[in-house]
Amino acid sequence: MIESYTDALNFIHGRTKFKKIPTLDRMRLFLDRLGNPQNGLQYIHVTGTNGKGSTVAMMRSILMATGLNVGSFASPFITRFNERIALNAEPISDTDLTRLAKKVEPVVHQLDQELATGGPTEFEIDTAIMFCYFAEKKPDLILLEVGIGGLYDSTNVITSLVSVITTVGWDHMKYLGDTLAQIAHQKAGIIKKNVPVVIGHLPLSARNVIIKEAAEKKAQIYELGKEFSIRKLNRHTMNAEIEYDGGELHHFRGKLNLSGDYQVENAAIAITTVQVALKKLGIPVNTVDLKKGLATTWWPGRMETIIDEPLVMIDGAHNLPGIQALVKSIRDDFSDRNVYILVAILADKQYELMLGELASLGNVHLMVTNFAGPGPKRPSADLTSVIGEFKTRYPIQIAENWQSGFVKLSQELGTDDVMFITGSLYFISEVRKILK
Repeated sequence: MIESYTDALNFIHGRTKFKKIPTLDRMRLFLDRLGNPQNGLQYIHVTGTNGKGSTVAMMRSILMATGLNVGSFASPFITRFNERIALNAEPISDTDLTRLAKKVEPVVHQLDQELATGGPTEFEIDTAIMFCYFAEKKPDLILLEVGIGGLYDSTNVITSLVSVITTVGWDHMKYLGDTLAQIAHQKAGIIKKNVPVVIGHLPLSARNVIIKEAAEKKAQIYELGKEFSIRKLNRHTMNAEIEYDGGELHHFRGKLNLSGDYQVENAAIAITTVQVALKKLGIPVNTVDLKKGLATTWWPGRMETIIDEPLVMIDGAHNLPGIQALVKSIRDDFSDRNVYILVAILADKQYELMLGELASLGNVHLMVTNFAGPGPKRPSADLTSVIGEFKTRYPIQIAENWQSGFVKLSQELGTDDVMFITGSLYFISEVRKILK
């Protein structure tokens, strides 16, 4: 029985994470028993290997600047579970979360008895609670971030105003497939009939799959580099000034509050998606609101400064494309400085390749460590087992735990040097709780 917030979290986190056979039937049945709370609401549906969170954060900020009430569903959370479900960037209250967990609990137990494969998974319960919350709050628009993939993701029970595919890269291969085309097929699952789709720069094999799916569904495509474009105006600075062209906007200029060069493409996707969605809602695009939204976007754990001097940043580069984006940012913006990196990665990621990317930087002092991990089934990788494979300018250091590693690197850090703490988002979350 759920009586408290702790009970609610224990109930949610105590559920199985994945089932052997992917299906949306269980989710549809679950929502049906709850009175289909997902119906009658407007959505923007977002998937992608990387960039989902930042793109959603920018869209939310822009849409709030236009005066809309905006719901958002994101994963994973950085500090508290409640961040996953937010209204106008305010996380769901402990009281509402507890009450809604209490509401879904009997239905979950009922389905446990009825279904041969058991009742809803943890993420299906998160999704159901989110739909129930927004059915009560009735926001003007909900930004719905996919958990994993798209096709069989529990969020994929709605028809949105716009579908968004930010990037396609190597991640979650155990569930999505081991070629980019297979991964793209899963992500293309959110494309719906006659619903426009906004896509970022995609590898050719992934792009072909998505273009084909969109054509079959008669979904109009807005592709970065074709229907819209963006460029960074100020080189070697972390916060980009951008010029965007697309839709109703010509030579639109703005400044991004989110750091990192990879945010430039995310911003282009966010601006385009907002334009398409607002047009469908009959709301004009206001450049003042756009500028304000981009300039005030905040998203924890993505190139986030936690100490100003010397500069210490955390970046949740939790997979190979994420690390490659971080490496590009270091090359572009910090090539003239000594960069210290404290890294810990989950064992189920491509940690050898990720570490290789970081080790390739000539100005980087690398230190590997570990952290608790989200659970016994997802431990931190033993990075010490692979460090011998890399030739680096400075020897790779090892820290028994991240706290002692952080202290040691802090003592080596000069005033003009930079420290990045990166790897798993769960690691970043753990660090942020203590250092922020």
